Amino acid sequence: MTEKEKEFVVKDRRAVDEKEELKEKPPEKKEAAPPPLPEADFTSLIFSLSSTALFHMGEIPDPETGEKTIDLSLAKHAIDTVSMLQEKTAGNLTDEEQKFTESVLADLRWRFVKATKQSA
Repeated sequence: MTEKEKEFVVKDRRAVDEKEELKEKPPEKKEAAPPPLPEADFTSLIFSLSSTALFHMGEIPDPETGEKTIDLSLAKHAIDTVSMLQEKTAGNLTDEEQKFTESVLADLRWRFVKATKQSA
């Protein structure tokens, strides 16, 4: 074997140097931008409260765990909040907002009765 064939190269891949300091800073993690939020209007508020009620009735799974949980008292609270908003805004909503709120309330109340019977 020649002298050249006996040579080998050692590369230091440690992240710290002799002084225990980082050789290179790790690349900064870029966080994914959150999805855009819906326009802040009355319909979006009612839709959000409706989603909350559906979540607590076990109709929508937890987005992080995928599990469905049922808490009918929290579902009732969300439904009651939509009902209160309907009463407090009477005469101040567009026809479309009024119809949407009525439709959402009717659907939520029907689903709540169904969920209550299933849990009994």
